[in-house]
Amino acid sequence: MIKCWLISFCMILYALCPLSSSAAEQLKNASSATRDANAALLQHLPFADRKDFEDARRGFIAGLPDQTIRNAKGGVVWSMKNFSFLDKEAAPDTVNPSLWRMAKLNMNSGLFAVTDRIYQVRGLDLSNMTIIEGDTGLIIIDPLSSIATATAALELYRAKGPDKDAKTRPVKAVIYTHSHVDHYGGVKGVVSEQDVATGKTAVLAPEGFLEEAVSENVFAGNAMTRRALYMYGALLPYGEKGRVDAGLGKTSAVGGLVSLIAPTDSIRSTGEKRVIDGVEFEFQMAPDTEAPAEMLLYLPRFKALGAAEDATHTLHNLYTLRGAKVRDANKWWKALDEALDRFGGRAEVLFGQHHWPVWGVDNIRAHLKIQRNGYKFLHDQTLRLANMGYTPTEISEALRFPPSLDRQWSLHGYYGTVSHNVKAVYQHYLGWFDGNPANLNPLPPVEAARRYVEFMGGAGEVVKKAKEYYDKGEYRWVAEVLKHVVFVEPANMDARSLQADAFEQLGYQAESGPWRGFYLTGAQELRYGLPHADGLPGGSTASPDTVQAMTAEMILDFLAIHLNADRAEGKVLRITWVQPDTRESYALTLENSVLLYKKDATDGNPDATLTMPRAILAAIAGGRLKLEQALGAKEALVSGNAARATEFFELLDEFSLLFPIVSREFGESARAQQQNAQ
Repeated sequence: MIKCWLISFCMILYALCPLSSSAAEQLKNASSATRDANAALLQHLPFADRKDFEDARRGFIAGLPDQTIRNAKGGVVWSMKNFSFLDKEAAPDTVNPSLWRMAKLNMNSGLFAVTDRIYQVRGLDLSNMTIIEGDTGLIIIDPLSSIATATAALELYRAKGPDKDAKTRPVKAVIYTHSHVDHYGGVKGVVSEQDVATGKTAVLAPEGFLEEAVSENVFAGNAMTRRALYMYGALLPYGEKGRVDAGLGKTSAVGGLVSLIAPTDSIRSTGEKRVIDGVEFEFQMAPDTEAPAEMLLYLPRFKALGAAEDATHTLHNLYTLRGAKVRDANKWWKALDEALDRFGGRAEVLFGQHHWPVWGVDNIRAHLKIQRNGYKFLHDQTLRLANMGYTPTEISEALRFPPSLDRQWSLHGYYGTVSHNVKAVYQHYLGWFDGNPANLNPLPPVEAARRYVEFMGGAGEVVKKAKEYYDKGEYRWVAEVLKHVVFVEPANMDARSLQADAFEQLGYQAESGPWRGFYLTGAQELRYGLPHADGLPGGSTASPDTVQAMTAEMILDFLAIHLNADRAEGKVLRITWVQPDTRESYALTLENSVLLYKKDATDGNPDATLTMPRAILAAIAGGRLKLEQALGAKEALVSGNAARATEFFELLDEFSLLFPIVSREFGESARAQQQNAQ
């Protein structure tokens, strides 16, 4: 239940059916409007500037043999071979040339020297692993997203690292820069839990890391996972008309196991220092920037600044399209400003946990200033326009970086965009409501769609007019009007196909990897329906380590979210839950369709008492286990009225991962129509 876009890959993505080769052949070419839009960028942006390509290759030592990583079962977890089509220099018509440029930069994969005794492994996962040689061992910063990729990264260093002791250096410490899973999920690929427990290896993280790592996506995990399949184009074919790049890197590892080891040491305030294996670290806290718990770090001995994910080579997300709490642009620019003041005159190399480093004091100061100014511009100008009465949509349409910022490659929207980031700033301060009473209580989408289609003269007339706008290259409008037809007539293949065509062209024009993923995945589902989910596990996205780290209260809150209020209406149930390992107990009360709980409360007459570990209750809450199965396997015990306990769990909903997004239903008749059309 942590950063679900990666967990979902690790647990379910390999089970989903990819787009067939015959279907992939039916993908459309770029329209003349798309070709013109992409060609215009070649004249607008400084493509002759090749400095980033030099820096992205600088320090290269060795690549991963075969460019492929496999898990313990032999399944492919990671392969750069999938992106071999990026070998060509010029961008195809079906890819925004700026995104193509970033996709090529992210092809630099392997072990790199950053500076004396600091190395990075890049391009083996979405994120980077940084390896620091201490006096006797290694310090690992951010061990990637899965055990398989982290293991491969460390093995690459041990095999190819220039230090004569590279093969035998023990891992003395692991540092998590922040609470996103691609920065800690591979920890058990570089260190054992026993070494941490016995004190041989320290694990450092910013204060609040564990709570945020476990809880960020617990409550909305199923919905976030579903949207992550769109954001990362996880079901798209690799290629010029499909998956190209995620902006931060080459999407996420598939089929790897996510691990988690709790920190043994928390950094609580800026200026704290630690000496680890002879290497001094100075920390700067940056909470509520790119992650709720995040920190930067400086190594005086090497004059190296680790910027975590706060200063990469892209405009980052203030709101991530998979869904999450919005990030604070005001805190973000201030964190970068503080980094400039504290380290800007000292650092000779800046490394991040995505992309490539920046070398040279002047270059580092320039990079931090540009990133800082970008986030401050978005913050200040969004609020300026909001205070003039403009709505989020109006602001996102009007606001653009000034030329002095727009010319900076590191502020281009490969991951975040100006458009959706300004909406995040607005939401952070003013919420979802734009102040117009017409938007205070709108009709739900399907009901509104019926009225719109009726007003516009019926579905046939809407499709006819939409085709005229499609021919004029007005794809945003085509997508807007046809969503109403698709919602009210989900089997209308004319509407679905035309909206898919519009989404496709918008995807081909998108500079942002996540925007491309959303548009092209939407087109795919409109044409071919939801992917088959036979054999998929339930909606839970929890790895065993994550469940182990969840508090009892988190599990009970997760349980309450699954409660079906309609079925629970009028029922009053009292259940006592006892954890056999800790003997902690919770009194659960169901009344008014609400599940309440109190720790160590005494209920002298509960309907039933359940004795089970936290992990078992979490599995039942997530739909991966039935109460009767847990009882049969003696993983749980029940005393009192067992029927009442069963009744309680029967009130919980199971979440289906593959709920529809671009339409509200897609029946067999529509699927049959599509098959007949093929």
